[in-house]
Amino acid sequence: MSADFTGASFRDCDLRQVKITDSWLVDVSVSGLVENFLVNDVDVSEYVEAELDRRHPERAQVRAMRTAGDYRAMWDTIERLWSDTVARAHRLPEADLGRQIDGEWSFIETLRHLVFATDAWIRRAILGDPSPWDPLDLPWDEMPDTPGVPRDREVRPSLDAVLELRRDRWSTVRQVIQGLTDVSLNSNTEPVEGPGWPRPISYPVRQCLLIILNEEWEHRLYAERDLDALSGAR
Repeated sequence: MSADFTGASFRDCDLRQVKITDSWLVDVSVSGLVENFLVNDVDVSEYVEAELDRRHPERAQVRAMRTAGDYRAMWDTIERLWSDTVARAHRLPEADLGRQIDGEWSFIETLRHLVFATDAWIRRAILGDPSPWDPLDLPWDEMPDTPGVPRDREVRPSLDAVLELRRDRWSTVRQVIQGLTDVSLNSNTEPVEGPGWPRPISYPVRQCLLIILNEEWEHRLYAERDLDALSGAR
């Protein structure tokens, strides 16, 4: 079967075990979890990982997290990197920070999503607040409407308003991680009653914290990519 996907965009796709043969792949961009990726029978996965490590040496710190102390050190790194990114964003006009690049979230929307992630996995899952949401929380686009969870895509808050929320949520994460022990890291949360996200079941504390650290890590890279584009467009 032949198909023409020129100019197509694929988002949140499960492409495991896909085989593409006798095809043109020119000016193609791929992002996400990439493993065992063969290009003309050459596995490029290790090259990609090595290049990412070269560009972002802190990735090794992410992989090495085992103890509560490792998580504290990683959070310190996250705060430092994000502080640099926010300082860079402040050098651009605020109107630019509300612009979307290639259909992705704007810088301000990215920060709103991270507030949502913290509310979900720290304040709800770990701390047990069944409804921790702020009206500016922004779930991922494909999340089904969930009772009680805000998802206002039309509101346009200022950068300062969203950064104030971020500082509050960062303070909460910092308190949780500073109080972490190896025992509590390897414990499970108590199920939270009531609708919302994540589902009201028990989760490993380690899993909740990994989700937040990965969200903070990946979305900062997205933000830096878009700040590059915004800076180049000026």
